Amino acid sequence: MKITVIAVGKIKEKYYRDALTEYAKRLSRYCKLEIVEVEDEKTPDRASEAEEDQIREKEAERVLKYVKDNAYVITLEIMGRMIDSEEFAEKIEKLGVQGASHIQFIIGGSLGLHGKVCRRANMAVSFSKMTFPHQLMRVILLEQIYRGYRIICGEPYHK
Repeated sequence: MKITVIAVGKIKEKYYRDALTEYAKRLSRYCKLEIVEVEDEKTPDRASEAEEDQIREKEAERVLKYVKDNAYVITLEIMGRMIDSEEFAEKIEKLGVQGASHIQFIIGGSLGLHGKVCRRANMAVSFSKMTFPHQLMRVILLEQIYRGYRIICGEPYHK
């Protein structure tokens, strides 16, 4: 299975990059992982709702260039469906059994995702009602994908 994470913005902090490198290494025995970073837009202080929507739309155009027609797309959204790690693993496993060979996860920028991206998604997932920095979400997502594969393979994992 190929898994692509499409994320808005670059990871600036070394500790996040180190964590991503570690999870990419761990995941290499389970899947082919690709991480695509698209440029984020600068958000002016006290931006209007219209300005924020324009920013989300520009970021959406960049994201959608990488979305494949045959991929199963999962967006990370605060208003998405909350599932536990076992359900997450089950979803990945079922997709593979059903013949999906490519899952693409999309993480928006600091303003979230534009409706264009959300409408393309096959599934929207929320990891929490809390808001996390989008750089940290990338690490959390890779950890959950890794945990999911450990569950699928019947290997030990921390509960």
